[in-house]
Amino acid sequence: MADQFLFNPRTYDPAYFDPETRRLLRATVDWFEARGKRRLTEDYRSRVWLEDFLAFVAKEGLFATFLTPAAEGDRPDQRWDTARIAALNEILGFYGLDYWYAWQVTILGLGPVWQSDNTAARGRAAELLQQGEVFAFGLSEKSHGADIYSTDMLLEPDGTGGFRATGSKYYIGNGNAAGLVSVFGRRTDVDGPDGYVFFAADSRHPAYHLVKNVVDSSKYVSEFRLDDYPVGPEDVLHTGRAAFDAALNTVNVGKFNLCTASIGICEHAMYEAVTHAHNRVLYGRPVTAFPHVRRELIDAYVRLVGMKLFSDRAVDYFRTAGPDDRRYLLFNPMTKMKVTTEGEKVIDLMWDVIAAKGFEKDTYFAQAAVEIRGLPKLEGTVHVNLALILKFMRNHLLDPVDRPSVPARLDAADDTFLFRQGPARGLGSVRFHDWRTAFEAYAAVPNVARFREQADALCEFATKAAPDEDQSRDLDLLLAVGQLFALVVHAQLILEQAEAAGLDDDVLDELFAVLVRDFSGHAVDLHGKDSATARQQDWALAAVRRPVVDEARSARVWQRVEALSGAYA
Repeated sequence: MADQFLFNPRTYDPAYFDPETRRLLRATVDWFEARGKRRLTEDYRSRVWLEDFLAFVAKEGLFATFLTPAAEGDRPDQRWDTARIAALNEILGFYGLDYWYAWQVTILGLGPVWQSDNTAARGRAAELLQQGEVFAFGLSEKSHGADIYSTDMLLEPDGTGGFRATGSKYYIGNGNAAGLVSVFGRRTDVDGPDGYVFFAADSRHPAYHLVKNVVDSSKYVSEFRLDDYPVGPEDVLHTGRAAFDAALNTVNVGKFNLCTASIGICEHAMYEAVTHAHNRVLYGRPVTAFPHVRRELIDAYVRLVGMKLFSDRAVDYFRTAGPDDRRYLLFNPMTKMKVTTEGEKVIDLMWDVIAAKGFEKDTYFAQAAVEIRGLPKLEGTVHVNLALILKFMRNHLLDPVDRPSVPARLDAADDTFLFRQGPARGLGSVRFHDWRTAFEAYAAVPNVARFREQADALCEFATKAAPDEDQSRDLDLLLAVGQLFALVVHAQLILEQAEAAGLDDDVLDELFAVLVRDFSGHAVDLHGKDSATARQQDWALAAVRRPVVDEARSARVWQRVEALSGAYA
């Protein structure tokens, strides 16, 4: 029987979506299945550009349907729907991150366009999508990375209302083929934030020079240079502070895609790993007969289920966001940081089991082990996202407000707010509902109750042992605190999603046993920090807990994992 939580191409039927969405998702799965694992792994090793896949995308109108807001489309099935975007992320991650990457950077490239008041540019983008073109996001530079305060892409006024742009961009996906590149720069005649400009460029223009692919991959992560590139008024997307906000708000939208790509990678790798381990005999016994192997595979499985539950619930907050409800701004870096690093742990646990098999070139696992590392490092590193998460800690833990429950959002609606998020500031004013409510619903589950003790202890830390003014500049210590807070938020959304997902108490209890161990580990890490005070050290050791052990429960969860053997190939 197929596992109810993991994506399986053999049984996949997203009946909760409208007919056209279901058709396109299933057609994408079928395209990859027809291509076959051998061809997919060969294409990955040979670093070929994705022409065949993009031809399929154009033929089916896949990107045009999923990435055209309703206001810019001419068909009723066109909309920006985060739920189905997440579903496609998972499928593309499942078959290969190279395919997902071309889609992901197209989303980033479209962000400044759909936020723009430039109707001509929006119309051009919609037309390019219809033609099957991909897009690119020209923000990063070789010398400055994504430090947009220091951009060296310079726009000199041409005297007729336009500009001539000169400068380089680095690490720009799809820069080799994009019909439209959203490029960030600054005017030479205006100082400060008022001089920022976002403009649309064409990678096929003679003044656009493709330098190289900076990675050894089918992903084309380009370096390009503009030399005296003409930028007319019809090409200008944003100016001044609005250009700065468009950059950050685009990353808000694009960050979210990393979590479900990570989930897809882990799901495919798990089918391979469990099937291999369960059918390999060592010392006269199947590998999966060894207790440590079962423990590692159970932990990998429940962590993956947790990734899916958190991400699915985060979609709901994205889709219900508005000017007065910006809770998604916490859950967004959580999907980027926490879910993707959980993905690394899932792969590592399985790799410890299958060992040398994980290097073999004819496996999906070999590329999964490499590609899973990249996701926590895109759209801001783990450290950047942890620092961002900390801005919400006091309001979330200690100062909840009454808010209506956010419903499940799988409806066929256009998520228009994502392109009118407004100024990218004021994070300290975002307010949250009471996180304890989600825990109270599962108070009878032993390890949920045990983790609740640790979450309550973190509230005590925030009121009685919080970092002082000097420690607030010690990012090493703050990141340890951020890991503890992230676990509480992670657990909260898992619990909020558990009932809707039909999660049984065995899997939930086993998952929270893992979270209890994780919290204890981060508490010990905090205890060892150079600048931790005596009070903080005492708190850290007092917050350590042992999970509630139940061998019968673990055995029942193992049966779920064991059933994955041979479930998909």
